[in-house]
Amino acid sequence: MKQMSENAIITAASVIGAGLVCLGAAMGAGFGNGNMCGKSIESMARQPEESGKIFTNMLVCVGLIESMPILCYVIAIVLVFANPFIK
Repeated sequence: MKQMSENAIITAASVIGAGLVCLGAAMGAGFGNGNMCGKSIESMARQPEESGKIFTNMLVCVGLIESMPILCYVIAIVLVFANPFIK
């Protein structure tokens, strides 16, 4: 049976870790966006005269919530392809 090299183990662990980070970021953004959009729609239904301001704030918040998973994906890709732990 052939032994795995140290670099192969580090690369495999990096890919698995990056996948888990991306999964967590996507789930967090999904839950956050769902919760925020639901609450925004509820407040638009309660105060229709303020729906323009609420909608604008909702779009800004969606952008801010989505920026975190994008940063996580970029960092995960950098750590997989430019891994500082590989000798």
